[in-house]
Amino acid sequence: MWPFHIWLPVAHGESSTGTSVILAAILLKLGSYGFLRYSLPLFPYASQYFLPLILMLAIISIIYSCLSAFSLLDLKSIIAYSSIAHMNVGVIGIFSNDLHGISGAFLYSISHGLASSGLFLLAGHLYERFHTKTLKYYRGLVLIMPIFITIFFLFSLSNLSFPLSLGFIAEFMILLSTIEFSPFIT
Repeated sequence: MWPFHIWLPVAHGESSTGTSVILAAILLKLGSYGFLRYSLPLFPYASQYFLPLILMLAIISIIYSCLSAFSLLDLKSIIAYSSIAHMNVGVIGIFSNDLHGISGAFLYSISHGLASSGLFLLAGHLYERFHTKTLKYYRGLVLIMPIFITIFFLFSLSNLSFPLSLGFIAEFMILLSTIEFSPFIT
């Protein structure tokens, strides 16, 4: 969420490829697990009481991370900011208090773990080969590495929750449960 996890893109940008993959695939999911396993069952009244604050912080985080990703040139930081947006969509699904929202948040965590870790692996491969993470130096890469770029494009589509991907199904479930809860938030 916005005030708490601003360190995440810096950690991804400065860390090695393996660390970024572990951070994206496993450690980011611990927050969702904590909400599902501890916060909602142990503190249901507090979760309901702080629901407007949590949803407001999640929406601010989604908007902030998307706007920040537009202004960056570092490939790993762009993927990290998209991870912040994805996990906040999952938080909205978790706190929707609906079975579809919680199931969608669980599927979204799985989808995000696969797509973002794959993107971090591919970005790490590009960094090892070209020794830069700056996006503008990767122009014309499709002429040199067409199969690699095809794989990168497919992982990017999965990260964007393109239709027929697991992320699309999960995001649809989250939005379906959220529109029943509050059309304004959706």
